[in-house]
Formats: sequence, C-alpha cells, structure tokens
Amino acid sequence: MNFSTQANSLNRRQFCRTAAAATAALAVCPLPNIGAAEDTSKKPNWQPRYVLGSSMYGTTALAEILPEVHKTGAEYIDLWPRRHGNQREQVDELGVDRYLEMLAVAKVKTGAISRFDLGPFKLRDELAFAARLRASVVICAGNGPKNLTGAKLKEAVAEFVKKLEPQFAAAEKHGVTIGIENHADNLIDSPDSIRWLAELTAGKPLGIALSPYHLPQDPQLIAKLITDLGDRLSLIYAWEHGAGSKEKLPKEQELTQLPGRGKLDFCPIMAALVKTNFQGFTEIFMHPVPRGIPILPTTAEVTAEINRSREYLAKCSLAAANATATPAE
Repeated sequence: MNFSTQANSLNRRQFCRTAAAATAALAVCPLPNIGAAEDTSKKPNWQPRYVLGSSMYGTTALAEILPEVHKTGAEYIDLWPRRHGNQREQVDELGVDRYLEMLAVAKVKTGAISRFDLGPFKLRDELAFAARLRASVVICAGNGPKNLTGAKLKEAVAEFVKKLEPQFAAAEKHGVTIGIENHADNLIDSPDSIRWLAELTAGKPLGIALSPYHLPQDPQLIAKLITDLGDRLSLIYAWEHGAGSKEKLPKEQELTQLPGRGKLDFCPIMAALVKTNFQGFTEIFMHPVPRGIPILPTTAEVTAEINRSREYLAKCSLAAANATATPAE
C-alpha cells in the first residue's frame, strides 16, 4: 500500500465527530485524509522539533507565553517583533539576563528570532544579539526584484547572495544561521528561486525557512521541494494559504491557514520531512487580521488551537511511518 492510498483510507467522518466535540464551536473539521481509526501502535522514529511563534499570542507578555511552550509540544520559542507581536521588544525591556532567567525557569530555549522588519542586509547586530540569546537562526525575507524566471532569476539570486557576504561573515562569527523565507512579492518566492538560493549558498551559514503559504497549494510540489533541499532546510512553517490573511474574515475562515483546518494535505509534506530526517524547526503558524492580535481571544484558546494542528500533523507523520513499514501491495 502506498502512502497516498493509506492516508485516503482513514476514517475522516469518525475523526470529525470526535474533533467537533473536542473543539466546540470553532471546529470546522476539514482534516484531509486523517482519521481517529489510525493504528497508533507504530511510532515514527522522527518527530518534529517544534518552535512556538510568539506572534500567535499577539502582544501577550513573555511571562504568560513561556509556560505555554511545552504545552504545545515545543522546547523553543521564535521571538517576533512589532507589527506581528512585540516579544522581541519585550526582551530589550527585560534585559538579556532577566530573559535568560525566565527561560531557565520555564525550561525553554530561544530557537529563532524573526526579523522581517530588518530585511536581509541589516542583520549584523541582530545576529550578535541572537548569539547572546543562544538562538540558532534569524529569519527574514529574500528581498529583490520580482517576477523573474530562467537565467534572469538565477542572475538576480547570485547578485543577492553576493550582497549578503557581510551578513554571512557576521553569522559565521556568531554561530548563527540566516533563514530566508520564500515570501510573496520578493526575489525569493518561487520553487526555482528557492533552489537557486540553496545551490548558490552551499557552505554558507544560510538555510531556507520554507513557507507553504506562499507556494502553490500542491502538497506533492512542496514535498518534492523539501526532499530537494535536504539539510538546507532550516525551518518549515506548518502554514497553508487557506482563505488568506490579508482581509478580515470570520474566525472559522481565518483559521483555515492552520494545518488540518484548510484544504492542504500535509501528509505528503510530513512524509518528506520523515524521509529526509528533518532536523530544523517546525513552526505551526498563521497570521491574524489585524496583525498584532492573538489568533484567538485567550492564551488557553491559542494553545489549544496550536495543539489541534499538532495532533493532525502527528497523524500525518504516523501515516508516513506506517506506510514506510508496510510492504507494497
């Protein structure tokens, strides 16, 4: 039995009844290809290394967010600045020593710092700061000319890499990786641009922060990209386009950006991560409208919603492990 056949054979209707009871009025139960009837006796050897995006809680205080990290299955936090959150600014207000004390009490580590506001060419100070926080990656978008293809795209990516040399020097000095997200309306946005960037930065302290939201919503395409990138993948956002994040929508539609809420089948995506033994971060993610608010009204609700997606992704990983262990029919 192949992976796709197995995933499609799961009892979706039974799972929906169970999930609806557990998640009350917000649950729309569009979990593709996953159900409660799955045999849980086989555990995948690979497990996601979850990092919790602080912006999922809006501008909630770090003192309130840090105890939630382990509740979401994570050991790490990704600090977001304004306009998406303000936890990066909170660290400045607290001071590094106090922040590190809070991490120690919560038994949490800083995994990443998201600095889309700085862009890729102003990261040197932030890379030094990330090292002080013991974060391993600083993430931003790949800025540059848009809508290029073919030879012109490769040339532009090569020029982008050349401009990054001072940032690479700082990243190497501080032992931090620069994570470039594929972001719409930027140079690094398409599968081809991602592949060129990975190829042209071999040996450099740069990794890809892969965002399915900004890619064609084709699970096989995304899975192929994951396998092509291999260990050049530093972080993957468990985030789909759903109904989008640009305009205010009813909450049930807004939440379709989350895995298991929308239409994107994450089973092939998780299977690719299992196959490549992905060692980077997985971040369950979405954007609320407006930016800077929690995705749901209370901290407990945000944590529960993240766990809903995590349970769905766990079933995908389990299906992948079972498919690998089952002889082909």
